[in-house]
Amino acid sequence: MRVLALTLLLSLLACAAQAQMRVQEYPLPRGIFAHDVWADPARDGPVWFSGQGSGNGGRLDPKTGKVELIPLGPGSAPHGVTLDRDGSAWFTDGGQNAIVRVDPKTLAVRTWPLPKDTGYANLNTAVFDNAGIHWFTGQNGVYGRLDPKSGDLKVFAAPNGRGPYGIHATPDGTVYFASLAGSFVGRIDAATYKVQVIEPPTRDQGARRVWSDSKGMVWVAEWNSGNLSRYDPRSGAWKTWKAPGERPRVYAVYVDETDRPWISEWDKQLMMRFDPATGKWDSYSSTSGSANVRQIHGRKGEVWTPESASGKLVVYRYN
Repeated sequence: MRVLALTLLLSLLACAAQAQMRVQEYPLPRGIFAHDVWADPARDGPVWFSGQGSGNGGRLDPKTGKVELIPLGPGSAPHGVTLDRDGSAWFTDGGQNAIVRVDPKTLAVRTWPLPKDTGYANLNTAVFDNAGIHWFTGQNGVYGRLDPKSGDLKVFAAPNGRGPYGIHATPDGTVYFASLAGSFVGRIDAATYKVQVIEPPTRDQGARRVWSDSKGMVWVAEWNSGNLSRYDPRSGAWKTWKAPGERPRVYAVYVDETDRPWISEWDKQLMMRFDPATGKWDSYSSTSGSANVRQIHGRKGEVWTPESASGKLVVYRYN
């Protein structure tokens, strides 16, 4: 009887946890292929997304569901999006081989092309450090920086060539990026522009995206291995957890304000939230057969995902 009672209690607790998660979907116009998303930190603020398939920057009003599309230029194919302190949206535009900014008030577009001798960078993702410098990656083997005030733009060859993908900054402003093809995490020295190569313990793991928690721990989504890993810059120690399932593919990672990481698991098309304290995984499935969540972002009480396959943005709201 005690075992039965305990089983029933655990089942009820699991149902209660699921009930606390409220999911809302926002359909997008056809042909957008939203790749990345970035939520304004203000409650009910706009949510920006990159329309890679249509060459648009996009802005969603979560209160009304209204979607605005902003053409970014001829041949545009934006991959990543991030916001600066003023709320301007910045896109890494692989189609134009350029960094593009959209003014949030006027929707005016400004473009910074990469130097011609860079070649095609296959621009991926970007983040701002604490000094307001815009750091970005290109899968064809580059990383770079843009000073929005001066317009100074520099591009550097990445260690081990092709692969730079996801990028993020710790609370102290240190920038880390993941190299998918190189299977390492790179730490950028903002003063020298040089990269320290940091190798996760799993060989050929395919580090795809990175995200920092509030303590400066760097979380890594490992595509090839199906692991979620954590790197401690202070001690150099790693800890690794295998995502649930037989053949997990961990694409994206994001850490919420409670320091719980979220991942998108590609093989079973699930969103998962992990509790490092207990080792427990919570899973949430899309209403679509294929969601293809390539990136995750959020703000207090909310996690946002772009479902590139289903043509919608989805928000997970929690207590």
